[in-house]
Amino acid sequence: MPIYVYETVLEDGSPGETFEISQRISDPPLVTHPETGVPVRRVIQAPFIGGSWSEGAMHKNVSDDKKLDRLGFTKYVKAGDGFYEKRAGKGPDVISRDAPLQGDHFSHLD
Repeated sequence: MPIYVYETVLEDGSPGETFEISQRISDPPLVTHPETGVPVRRVIQAPFIGGSWSEGAMHKNVSDDKKLDRLGFTKYVKAGDGFYEKRAGKGPDVISRDAPLQGDHFSHLD
């Protein structure tokens, strides 16, 4: 069952203390605190997405140049103003805004 966050509602309408409670998705939101009977409202929380899609895991995967190359991705890293160096994959070793790429640079990728 998901865990929901609620906050008590003070007399002036401002938020009070928060608490968590496990509820079924099909359960209606609480309107009063289960122990004190004080008015409450549900607080919207960002979902937790862990595992291979977490920020830390994604950063680790993107920073592994050998893995990116093995999976067929090309990675360029900014090396200066308008200047990028290839770290993984196929393609030109350097991309510069002063020397735009032409279509023939990528003909070997097919």
